[in-house]
This record gives sequence, structure tokens and C-alpha cells, in this order.
Amino acid sequence: MNDKLHLAPIQNPRRAIDIGTGTGTWAVLHSDFAEAYPNTSIIGTDLSPIQPETKPPNLIFEIDDCCSDWVYPKNHFDYIHVRQMYGSIADWHRFYKDCYDHLNPGGYIEQAELNPVLKSDDGSIVPGDVLDQCGTLAIQAGISLGSSLEVEKSMQDDIARAGFIDVVKTTYKWPVGAWSNDPRLKELGKWNLLHWQQGLESWTLRSFTKRMGWSYEAVKKWNADVHRTLKERKHHAYQDVYAKNPHNI
Repeated sequence: MNDKLHLAPIQNPRRAIDIGTGTGTWAVLHSDFAEAYPNTSIIGTDLSPIQPETKPPNLIFEIDDCCSDWVYPKNHFDYIHVRQMYGSIADWHRFYKDCYDHLNPGGYIEQAELNPVLKSDDGSIVPGDVLDQCGTLAIQAGISLGSSLEVEKSMQDDIARAGFIDVVKTTYKWPVGAWSNDPRLKELGKWNLLHWQQGLESWTLRSFTKRMGWSYEAVKKWNADVHRTLKERKHHAYQDVYAKNPHNI
């Protein structure tokens, strides 16, 4: 997002929450949201206690499941941040309704999601090859687990259906690998390649073996093929990133 902390036009929100905060990267480490808004009380929630102990004084981390009943008061937050929660939420209609009910009037929800399908503009990803298979298999795995990995296709309508207005959609290209001639995209591509290298096995091993009938050996071989192919700069792969920042009435 061109080094922006957020796209929503927030100004000194009193309370903010980062849902699915993970290691707290967005809240404290890289984007420094807590330091940018020192007067904002910020909560980062996740199912796992993997956040850093050192953090700004206006930020706290809590273990919480956003798919359960929310423990916060209604009309409590001014800003809700959601990122890469695809595959984690089965009932998005309920989730957006909870977000709406717990935002102050005029508050914003901002959500950024990836599309798992790898694309190329120059035909370097051939239909049926291992990179083309990534998206198809990821979508099938999400369906088998009961959580869609294509939330970006419906989130604009679902967010509006929950009552939000002025839904703004922004789309970015995120290269996989350092193949771009643009220095910024090349740098982003290096990070996304690392993202794939470190995360692919955790995404595929359980879902492919338990839900899709693959053997352990077949998954390991397929992952190795994906890793090898992504390193070849002749494949100009990228993912679409979608960001939306509506507000409630």
C-alpha cells in the first residue's frame, strides 16, 4: 500500500483493534501503527500467544477468537483492521455484522486479502503447470476445510450487506520473486517469495493429506516443484491484493 499504515481516512481514533494480529507485525513491528497513534488504545487479538513482549504502552495483545461471541461493548471501536484472514473464518456474514455492531457510528473497518491464484500478464504461467495448479488446489483445499480462500470475491458485497456504506476497493499486484524491473516491485517480490518459501508446507501438508487424499510424499514433491519453479525468473507470477475500507453509518 505504498508504505501507508492504512487507507481508511481515520484521524486519531480512540480505540482500534487488529483482528488476527499474528506476531503483531502490523500493530507494532513494521508499520508502527501504535507509535503513529500514541493516544489510541489498540488491541491485537489472535488465537496463539506469539506476540512480542516489548511493545508500545498503548498496545495490548489478547487471546481471542473473532468467530466466537465478541467480549467487547457495542459501539466500542473507531477502527477495525483485518488482514489475510482468508481461510480462517467460515461465516463472514456474522463476522462483518459483529464488526459493524462494535464500531462507533462513523467508524471504519479495513480489510486486506490475497487471491491465492497466481497470475502472469505475459503468459509465463501456462495453464496446467505447477504454478497454475497452486490457485486451483488452494481453492479446493479451502472448500474441503469449510473456509473459502476467495473471500476477496464476495467481501465487498458482504461488507455492504452488513450495513457499511461507501465501500472503497483498491487492488495491488504483489509479485512472487524478484523478476520485476521496477525496484519497488522487485523488493516486494523478494518478500513474497520468502512468504511462499516459509509458508507453503504449512498451507498444504494437512489440507492435501487429510482432506484431499494426497500422500505425504506427493505433497513434499509438489511443494519442491513449486519452490523450484518460483525461483525461475522466467515465470512472472504475481498475486492480487485487495483492500477495502468502508465505514458504518
